[in-house]
Amino acid sequence: MAQATQLPQLELSLLLLVLLLGTAHEVHSLEGKKALSLRNLFWDQMTSTPNCFSQKSIQKNGATILEIVHQDHCSGKTVNWNQKLQKRLILDDAQVRMLQHRIKNAHSGNIKEDVAKTQLPITSGVRLQTLNYIVTVELGGRKMSVILDTGSDLTWVQCQPCRVCYNQQDPLFNPSASPSYKSIPCNSSTCQSLEYATGNLGVCDPRTPICNYLVSYGDGSYTRGELGVEHLNLGATPVDNFVFGCGRNNKGLFGGASGLMGLGRSSLSMVSQTSNLFGGVFSYCLPSAEVAASGSLAFGGDFSVYKNSTPISYTAMIPNPQLPTFYFLNLTGISVGGEAIQSPSFGKAGILIDSGTVISRLPPSMYRALKEEFLKKFTGYPPAPGFSILDTCFNLSAYQEVEIPTIDMHFDGDTELKVDVNGIFYFAKTDASQVCLALASLTYEDEIGIIGNYQQKNQRVVYDTTGSKLGFAGETCSFI
Repeated sequence: MAQATQLPQLELSLLLLVLLLGTAHEVHSLEGKKALSLRNLFWDQMTSTPNCFSQKSIQKNGATILEIVHQDHCSGKTVNWNQKLQKRLILDDAQVRMLQHRIKNAHSGNIKEDVAKTQLPITSGVRLQTLNYIVTVELGGRKMSVILDTGSDLTWVQCQPCRVCYNQQDPLFNPSASPSYKSIPCNSSTCQSLEYATGNLGVCDPRTPICNYLVSYGDGSYTRGELGVEHLNLGATPVDNFVFGCGRNNKGLFGGASGLMGLGRSSLSMVSQTSNLFGGVFSYCLPSAEVAASGSLAFGGDFSVYKNSTPISYTAMIPNPQLPTFYFLNLTGISVGGEAIQSPSFGKAGILIDSGTVISRLPPSMYRALKEEFLKKFTGYPPAPGFSILDTCFNLSAYQEVEIPTIDMHFDGDTELKVDVNGIFYFAKTDASQVCLALASLTYEDEIGIIGNYQQKNQRVVYDTTGSKLGFAGETCSFI
């Protein structure tokens, strides 16, 4: 156990704010624990306004690799971090509740009935401010920053003329200025594929032959517009006749991004539309830092090209006929500090892995067992009040080093996700007086668990949709 050491208050606040933002820190492994030492780094990277638009891309060993940055790169300087973090968790909870609602409707066969009641032609997993990792692509010759999301299928950007638009950093896409842009007609098979891909219909306005779409999100956010075809460049890789949503009415918490990249499994997703180029394979590494750090999104290629990566171990994706566009895995166990916990939910139902959910959610029995074992091993630290959806919190303001129990998730095929030290604690206050275990419980035992992006930090996560398998490898995320 690390000895408590008092620090001057100003120095302590600066150091802990550095940790809060996910900047570099020293980590060394102990038996079943990870010791985390804070050290003073660059204050100016937190007070400067970073550029949202990563324009870096390379091709290596047959892979097209794009730089990933956090959505906070689009938000500029944040004055009230506590308020922002609390809002993020509230929105994350709304996402999970809506996602569970969609899953229940799918299993009961009521997707179309539910959509008819709400009059929403297309629904998706709730995508709020939690969609917080961004890549830059080139659409019709214009740079566009888009939020990557494995829980959505349709890629869309805001378009001129825009009747209702949220603020974004880059100019809006103007289809009338692009000679390669074409609208998709209502009676086309592509328009009809909206129904085949999502179980919902495309919208046909009797006043126009153009295929329209509407995607609604859980907090009232939405994007509405027309389906179009355009030339897309993923780095140096061209993609002809790419189908996307040209949003004319858009409202919501999308930061300063231009739109969203759908990485689900339907016929309209980025993965499916580029399968002839990349074989239905992509991977990402989400950086631990929210400011001044980057990771990578790769399509196709040899995944041995990634530096600082452990060997990739694969587990089979579990098919779900009711929700075929999502990615499900079989979670067989969890270890805390090297000790396996017990839960009747292991191996009973698939767990969803989603880049758009922040905090992982576990069935109540599983979460209780994890929490109990974590508290057994993380002793001697004063407790703190819960924070939003997080109920296991500590006051670490008097410490400059803590020993954190490791958390490992086990899947079929002896595959492990060793949660990085940055994915174990959520810093609710900049003075570290409220530091919380970054996992939460679902409401009911029969709800589907979710592996969020917070627990995916510093991991190479490989999606092989053709081979129907998913791989994990520990990696210090950086753009190659």
